[in-house]
Amino acid sequence: MIYFAAVVLGVAFVAIAASGCGMGMGTCVSGALNAMSRQPELYGKFQIVMFIGLAFIESLTIYALVISFILLGRLPTTEEVMEIVKHAPK
Repeated sequence: MIYFAAVVLGVAFVAIAASGCGMGMGTCVSGALNAMSRQPELYGKFQIVMFIGLAFIESLTIYALVISFILLGRLPTTEEVMEIVKHAPK
C-alpha cells in the first residue's frame, strides 16, 4: 500500500516540477527582454542565450513528462486497490 502512495506522490511531484519549469521559462524571457531593452545593440546575443536557456528548461519539462508516463504505468487498477483495501487490517 505504501508503494502505491509513493507512486501517486511521485506523479504529483512531477506535475509540480513541470509548473516550476513554466515559471522558470517566464523568468528567463522576462530577464532577456529587460536586458534587450537596456542594451538594444546586443539584441542578437541576448536572444541566442535566451533560446539556449529555454531549450534546457524545455528538456527538463519533457523529462518530467516521460517520468510521469512511466509512473502512471506503474499505478494499479481500481480493482486491485479495492482488493488491497478490503484485506487491510483495521
